[in-house]
Amino acid sequence: MSVSQAKLDAIDLQLLERLQTDASLSNQALAELVHVSPPTCLRRVKRLLDAGLIEREIAVLSVDTMARVVGHGLCAVVEITLDRQDQDALEAFELKVAQEDAVQQCYRVSPGPDFCLVVHAHDMPDYLALTQRLFTFDANVRNVKTFFSIKRSKFGARVPLPAAP
Repeated sequence: MSVSQAKLDAIDLQLLERLQTDASLSNQALAELVHVSPPTCLRRVKRLLDAGLIEREIAVLSVDTMARVVGHGLCAVVEITLDRQDQDALEAFELKVAQEDAVQQCYRVSPGPDFCLVVHAHDMPDYLALTQRLFTFDANVRNVKTFFSIKRSKFGARVPLPAAP
């Protein structure tokens, strides 16, 4: 039975919680933490992956440590307002920004601007080139408002989960 056909049980919720905290855990270690056998653990994690509940497993780099190694770079939150907000225009903009490595996150928002982006660029000339590619040459972009980050106080990707039943 797939996860979409049944509710998540306490073991599923524990697995998701543990994997959100540390996806590098071995199957053996994960199984011990949630008190199931390694084969059961592996089968359940595969089911959660197949159901799309786990989108991907990545390494989160330390911005401060990386800055000492490769330079500080720029982090910006960018608000975008389009002239036209029909479905085709919104999807075209999303497709365009999805192809840019510098755009780490893209949110369609309401009310206010149409999109909020989180962007990382090497320096100001790199940011300028990005803005020209994404915004200046796009006739549908009406307004761009950029906020440059001076310090990252919190960063996370953890999704709050309900308490195990």
